[in-house]
Amino acid sequence: MGALERLRKDWFILGIVLVITAAKLQPDFGVKGGPLKPEITITYIAVSAIFFNSGLSLKTEFANRRLYATSSIFSRDFNQSCWWE
Repeated sequence: MGALERLRKDWFILGIVLVITAAKLQPDFGVKGGPLKPEITITYIAVSAIFFNSGLSLKTEFANRRLYATSSIFSRDFNQSCWWE
């Protein structure tokens, strides 16, 4: 296995090592109020991206059943709340 092929295979580990090295060299880049704005990017964007990515990995038949159940429950609860005073 050549070096380039090994790098392609282990690209994720290599990326983690590079990011950790960059953070060690420039720690003020990610501080609160810095150019990366971690109070916004981590709190909202990163969490949203993680949930979006995990939603994309769901199997289609599971997602279809879940959407149907959620919409049915929401419709039932919403309709009942409109009738009750």
